[in-house]
Amino acid sequence: MDTYKLLGENFGRIRKRLGLTQEQVSDLTGLSQQYLSTLERGKQNATLKSLIAIGVGLKIDYLELLLPSDMELRKKH
Repeated sequence: MDTYKLLGENFGRIRKRLGLTQEQVSDLTGLSQQYLSTLERGKQNATLKSLIAIGVGLKIDYLELLLPSDMELRKKH
């Protein structure tokens, strides 16, 4: 899977699971809502600094944003 798309899907899934809007994530991370939107749509690469900011803001390990979901792993085996 494309890394941008994987990051976007993971970010969107986690954000929704936490019941947060992109605007709320923006407030928690200091990243603009527009930037978060492009990440979630898989249209932009994330910097390490932004991944860490998202991880801290959402209280998750930022690596969760980069790892394939269990569903994806099952599809490959």
